[in-house]
Amino acid sequence: MSERESLGAAVSYSIDFARDRIQGKRLAVLTGAGISTDSGIPDYRGAGRVAKHPMTYDVFVGSKDAQIRYWSRSYIGWDRIANANPNQGHFALAHAENLGRVAQVITQNVDGLHQRAGSKRVIDLHGRLDRVTCLNCSQEMHRSEMDALLRELNPGIKKDESFEFTPDGDAEVDLADGFQIPSCDNCGGILKPDVVFFGESVPSDRVEHAMTTLDQAEALLVAGTSLSVNSGLRFARRAAKAKKPIIIVNLGVTKGDELASVKIEANTSLVLERLLID
Repeated sequence: MSERESLGAAVSYSIDFARDRIQGKRLAVLTGAGISTDSGIPDYRGAGRVAKHPMTYDVFVGSKDAQIRYWSRSYIGWDRIANANPNQGHFALAHAENLGRVAQVITQNVDGLHQRAGSKRVIDLHGRLDRVTCLNCSQEMHRSEMDALLRELNPGIKKDESFEFTPDGDAEVDLADGFQIPSCDNCGGILKPDVVFFGESVPSDRVEHAMTTLDQAEALLVAGTSLSVNSGLRFARRAAKAKKPIIIVNLGVTKGDELASVKIEANTSLVLERLLID
């Protein structure tokens, strides 16, 4: 079956209609976890999601036990994130950027797959999982260095990939008993992944940068997000207020559906190349 046949007539019509709405316009693109599911990274809310409550910022900073619990699960889950490869959707956006069609990608994801696909204009709204920072002195390290420290401190822990995990690499396992975690080698402070936890605010300068790029774009493409949290929904609302065309590509209902010029109910990997490149 061809890709066109697999999409179905109704979806193909929606793609053609959407292309007409954004023809010749420079796009700001907002992406979420749904664009990475075909890379083997699950969506928080989609089919097959892990039924668990993510670690919040207040819980993490307020409890050594919570820090141990987070890093023990992240230690097991990190390899699945680190070894994931960009998919057709990521590559389509990178290609469209090279063609001058995509002015900016604003991603809620922390997996770094847009950059690995070749996109250069990327704002990591919620940070990057491959970076670790000290909450006291702000010293940074790459996540692979943290992984090496955790492995050295916990030589008896074997990584098992037969687990469920979330888009932030948090594996659904319980290894906290006896698990050792390092402190910052510069000041002894708490080490935290350089991502925005639930309950933590996105840095204001990052939001302002993203809003500026949206204001400069001529249309908004939303791909693979339900817009369930305000950090993403506010971009759709701002674009709607400015009367910019809004195209939403997502499997399932989103909070921005009523704002959309066109809603395409389909997998992002199947749609983005036809929407932006063909």
